Amino acid sequence: MSQKKFDLQDIERRMRGALSVLKQEFGGLRAGRASAGLLDPIMVNAYGSPMPLNQLASVSVPDARTLSVQVWDKSQVGAVEKAIRESDLGLNPVTEGQLLRLPIPELNEERRQEITKIAAKYAEQARVAVRNVRRDGMDTLKHLEKESEIGQDEQHTQGDKVQEMTDKFIQDIDAALGTKEAEIMQV
Repeated sequence: MSQKKFDLQDIERRMRGALSVLKQEFGGLRAGRASAGLLDPIMVNAYGSPMPLNQLASVSVPDARTLSVQVWDKSQVGAVEKAIRESDLGLNPVTEGQLLRLPIPELNEERRQEITKIAAKYAEQARVAVRNVRRDGMDTLKHLEKESEIGQDEQHTQGDKVQEMTDKFIQDIDAALGTKEAEIMQV
């Protein structure tokens, strides 16, 4: 008997996880307005290892065109500033002691298209993740059928459910991408 077990809820949970990661990554793409989530993907080399920015500083939005980053440890101000400058966000921090001010520039057409391409790349990564979950589920079903733990009809029925779920999540990813692209291209 095989140790493998087929769990449709687990497959759905993993696909939902890929979609939630995508939405989190989209939160880090700016659309011309300041958002505290813009700095979420930034990792800072601090204390000898990469750390998320939000573990070294607090981020606030004083107005629609500015972010403020209050670094807690004075010795890490340079590392935080460097990480922000080297990110793909096109931000240029102004340092005032332990406070970094990040003016959010207006997006020109070229920069909007670059950000749209980044959004499309994130969406493709999410699609690949969903397809990998689908493949794992289908492989498990084939293995269980080969081991005679389920019948061929059961394998096809469950396989169809996995495919329907995959199609639904791919549609959700495409819809999220469309919404984000419209938000980015909006002047």
